[in-house]
Amino acid sequence: MSALRHDPPALRIAIVAALLFLLLGFLSILWTPYPVTSLDVAAALQDPGGAHWLGTDELGRDVLSLLMKGILTSFVVAGVAVAIGALLGVPLGLAAALLGPYAELGATGVSGYLLTLPAFVLAVLFACLFGPSAATLMVAIGIANIAPLALATRDAIRTAAAPDYVAAGRLAGGSGLDLARRHMLPTILRLILAQAIAQLAVGVLAEATLSYVGLGTQPPATSLGLLLADAQAYAAGRPGLLFVPGLALLLIALALTIVSREIRAAAGDTTGGAHGAA
Repeated sequence: MSALRHDPPALRIAIVAALLFLLLGFLSILWTPYPVTSLDVAAALQDPGGAHWLGTDELGRDVLSLLMKGILTSFVVAGVAVAIGALLGVPLGLAAALLGPYAELGATGVSGYLLTLPAFVLAVLFACLFGPSAATLMVAIGIANIAPLALATRDAIRTAAAPDYVAAGRLAGGSGLDLARRHMLPTILRLILAQAIAQLAVGVLAEATLSYVGLGTQPPATSLGLLLADAQAYAAGRPGLLFVPGLALLLIALALTIVSREIRAAAGDTTGGAHGAA
């Protein structure tokens, strides 16, 4: 990632922000200020203070503890969904780019069909068949990730093979393997990574949206979407219950989007960005 050394401060801030949220989420596996299952109705809807830094919800649960667990759930669901999309989408994109026009036609056709199946439609279908859960949400968002990652892989290979230095290297007698290792592979990996991070941002938003409407993570587990849904009834008296998970969701998506954009720019992509959304 040496090409990123001289990137603007926005990239550094975005990376730090994304890592802090990631650390906050995974820290909840080992520790939270209070157990998220601990109910204290007498302490319900408390304002932020020394005992509860972000206050408590309607059941007396510590909001900071819930936020940490919610961030973890959102990252895990989105991360597994990206892994599913990459496992199927990257080979599809490789086939489209490397195996000739018929393979490209077939792979592009499959990708185009998958683009007509957004995560929301798949989540509704899987919720009807198997019941709403974080697992069905991972699969639904993962399937929606296949097409963007396949198209990004295909275009990354074309972008890497296009620059003049590749042609110059061939004329200078460089072997195909050497050119691929030194010039094409780093560009391809960066562009695929950029698309994967973009899909991670989309996945975090999709998980929150679908859990908010009851199609994803279910209690007693929590997520940013569930925190927003639970806080809606108390928005007038305790707007902080909405503001905290909403702001976290916004900052996570924004940080990941900036990182994705800057990695793509560093790799020299001029295609204009991500191919699709979950």
